[in-house]
Amino acid sequence: MRLLSARLIISLIIGVTLVSLSTSYYQVIVLKRQMQRDLDRRAEVLGESLASNVERDLQRDAPHTLQRTVQQFANREHLAGLAVYDPQGHPIAVTTNLQPLMESAPPIVLQALKEDHDAKAFVRMGIASIHIYALPLHGGDKLGNKLIGGLAIVHDTGYIHGEALRIWRETFLSALAHVFLIVLITLLIVRWSIAGPIARTAYWIKALRTGRAMSARIKPLDLDLFRPLAREVATMAESLNTARSAAELEARLRETGESIWTPERLAVHVRSRLEDGRIFVVSNREPYTHTRRGKSIEVNVPASGLVTAIEPVLRACGGTWVAHGSGDADAETADSRGRLMVPPDDPHYTLRRVWLSKEEEQGYYYGFANEGLWPLCHIAHTRPLFRAEDWKHYQDVNRKFAKALLEEMEGVSNPVVLVQDYHFAILPRLIKQKRPDARVAIFWHIPWPNPEAFGICPWQRELVDGLLGADLIGFHIQAHCTNFLQTVDRVVESRIDWDHSTVQRHEHRTTVHPFPISVDLSDEKKVPRQSAYEERASLLKTLGVEAVLMGLGVDRLDYTKGILERFLAIERFLEKYPRYQGVFTFVQIGAPSRTHIKRYHDLQAEVEAEAERINWRFRAEQWKPIVLLERQHSHQEIEPYYRSADLCLVTSLHDGMNLVAKEFVATRQDERGVLILSCFTGAARELRDALQVNPYDVEQTAEAIRAALEMSAEEKELRMQRMRKEIREHNVYRWAANLIGEVCDIRLDSREKGENEYRAGASVA
Repeated sequence: MRLLSARLIISLIIGVTLVSLSTSYYQVIVLKRQMQRDLDRRAEVLGESLASNVERDLQRDAPHTLQRTVQQFANREHLAGLAVYDPQGHPIAVTTNLQPLMESAPPIVLQALKEDHDAKAFVRMGIASIHIYALPLHGGDKLGNKLIGGLAIVHDTGYIHGEALRIWRETFLSALAHVFLIVLITLLIVRWSIAGPIARTAYWIKALRTGRAMSARIKPLDLDLFRPLAREVATMAESLNTARSAAELEARLRETGESIWTPERLAVHVRSRLEDGRIFVVSNREPYTHTRRGKSIEVNVPASGLVTAIEPVLRACGGTWVAHGSGDADAETADSRGRLMVPPDDPHYTLRRVWLSKEEEQGYYYGFANEGLWPLCHIAHTRPLFRAEDWKHYQDVNRKFAKALLEEMEGVSNPVVLVQDYHFAILPRLIKQKRPDARVAIFWHIPWPNPEAFGICPWQRELVDGLLGADLIGFHIQAHCTNFLQTVDRVVESRIDWDHSTVQRHEHRTTVHPFPISVDLSDEKKVPRQSAYEERASLLKTLGVEAVLMGLGVDRLDYTKGILERFLAIERFLEKYPRYQGVFTFVQIGAPSRTHIKRYHDLQAEVEAEAERINWRFRAEQWKPIVLLERQHSHQEIEPYYRSADLCLVTSLHDGMNLVAKEFVATRQDERGVLILSCFTGAARELRDALQVNPYDVEQTAEAIRAALEMSAEEKELRMQRMRKEIREHNVYRWAANLIGEVCDIRLDSREKGENEYRAGASVA
């Protein structure tokens, strides 16, 4: 450590000294040039002002007058004196103190007389450094202007040299002071930033070993000094602390008799149900994307409710996630089979990427899934488009995912497959045909329409038959389950047990149950020490808006989210209650989505135009009613807005669940803030203490905004407490436990028997 300190100090001393000398040298050069230019100008001005008088005295042949003139300038600042010469360079009048130096004309004077043009030079005469400005003198006669002599203006330049010495002296003293301070600061830095952290890290590792780590916390910055070990040490510490926190939480829950699902409890539960099996998740969207930024590769977590819900499950239980590799650097970061371990900082499960061509992505994802099934399943008055070529791509991609999934399942006994969403309606049947021993569940994250609406789809029979290949189909709410069973009854030949919500088709039984999806609510999460008011003020200042109250909307730019209706309600609110103009600002975080599709592209333009229109109507210098942030935001970027918003507006026209509503509630550890929630969301069935509105009713939503802003602190706290209790008891881990537990409890008989029997008692309390 001492050797390190000495080397560091010596290096810094040499470096600071060299930098100081270089800087001083440059300053001296610049100063000298500036002072010399200034001296040239002063000499020229003085010469021009004296020339006419000296020329007159020369013409009059008045040497005594000339001597008095030159003598007058003997004691002026930096001016050594004057000298007057005849055309041959013989002195006529010279300031007394210059006579020893100027008895004979200097070369610069002779040059001026010879060339009949002024000249100047810095010269050294004896021990004196002087500046001479010489100019020819002319007198008029019948033949015109005639050279009658020369004038030399002499300045003492010793002050320039003195100024340079002053700078060098100050530089030396400054460098000396800097060296002293740097040595002192370096010693302190070495002690505080290296020796101290090493000692604290050693103590901390000992505390980890002995189980006293919670009382021996170490700052993350300390660990940065010990890269590349820092990440592994930090991960180990986090894992140990998480495990101990989970154990303490479990102990508290047992003490209070509560039954809260945690990642650890879910992991134990799933392992006990899986026995020697393994979980496989299939979705279109991957949990981590790799994108190239210049020469580096960035890891991003897509803004997706599905990722928000599923990723904690695999973190807790391990397994394999099969998804479309959509990042431009995804192939570089995966192996030859498209595999990699994630999360990057703390790997817990395998991500298997499936590669799609542009044509496949356009037809399967943008075409059939999002121009067909998405508007078909949402009552948002956008006409679904079904094209035969899109349906072909949809089938081909489902087969490609089935092939990848079967490769991952090879050699795994009793696999459990969780298929996610409307992108893979026919995948359950494809998997079940190849692996009848697999337990297959599909969770449909969007609504299921009534049979009449679903009948629009030309391939409704194939979609329903593909879904019925699953052992378990999950929806968010019972109403969607009922709509699906009614669609099955109308579309395919089957036997439906309405009491138990099961469908028997081709000697295969499928169970249809609701599983309301949720989020993770952990009171152990660290939050800033800032109050909501301070954090809100900071966010608004960053946005360049002066306001006191803030509303929040967080959505993909999708026509089902009711963003335009929301803006109209904000406009009506400000119109009815003008006292809130200049006080209330609504921040809309809108992630652009599916912009390849014309309807989404048009919607983005409509949202921008509507926000601009309303802002123009209520325009003010430092305030505007709507701030539209159109880009992808990470969860870490959104959380400060959740924590500080006075209200959150969720005005979906039709939504399976809407996790934004639950994320807002889960983030509000201060038990403040008001949720305004569309009655057309699945979340409205659970979050009954939200102010529920019909988003099509602009007046009602405007009144809800006023009620939220004027609600008493006690009522806000009571409502938020009840909603947080609901989410805490029905969190994402409980959702996963119910879904996985139920599919694991399905009994599969032998292939020869060709029959699956459902075992009761599947749902987890």
